[in-house]
Amino acid sequence: MGIFGRISDIFKSNVNDALDKMEDPEKMIKQMIIEMQEGLSKATSSLATAMAQEKKMEREYNKHAQAAQEWESKAAAALNAGKEDLARQALSQKAQHDGQAAQYKQMFDHAASETRKLREMVDNLKAKLNEAKMKESTLIARSQMAKTQKKLAKEVGSFDASSNFSKFDKFEEKILKAEAEAQAFTELASDGSASLNDEFKQLAQSSQVDDELAKLRAKLNQGQ
Repeated sequence: MGIFGRISDIFKSNVNDALDKMEDPEKMIKQMIIEMQEGLSKATSSLATAMAQEKKMEREYNKHAQAAQEWESKAAAALNAGKEDLARQALSQKAQHDGQAAQYKQMFDHAASETRKLREMVDNLKAKLNEAKMKESTLIARSQMAKTQKKLAKEVGSFDASSNFSKFDKFEEKILKAEAEAQAFTELASDGSASLNDEFKQLAQSSQVDDELAKLRAKLNQGQ
């Protein structure tokens, strides 16, 4: 593919659409800008060459057109002087320069047309390049944000909330069960201790009653 075909392809490229097809948008955006800058450099060089050719064709055309006029003037002067043969020779020279002028005029017109196309192409490429440069930082920022969002989405997606909360509920049940068992053992221990204390109290009360009973018997025996 020639340089102009390549430049044309660059013109047709759309940075936003290209993002969808890129594996690494940031690198590709920078690469596209580099390619566009290279394309602009080559197009500018080609434009300079075309402009030089256009100027050359213009100079050659003007030179032969002017020469043709000069030979026509000489032919008229020779004819006025009654020198018809000399006038014929002058007109022959004029005809040659007329032919050369016509050829160079055709080449000049073609060169001018190509120069206009190249100039439009260069202007177009400059505009696209400026647009790409202005979009570069924004697009790269969007790309980085998209990567961050994608990573976050994957991390959140890999977290099974229902499963983790189910495990949490099971742990809570185990803790509640352990707490209930601990409370039950505490209550049982407290009940045993209370029962033992009650027996000792009863024993003490029974001993006291026996003492009182003995005292009462002794008192009664003294009264007899």
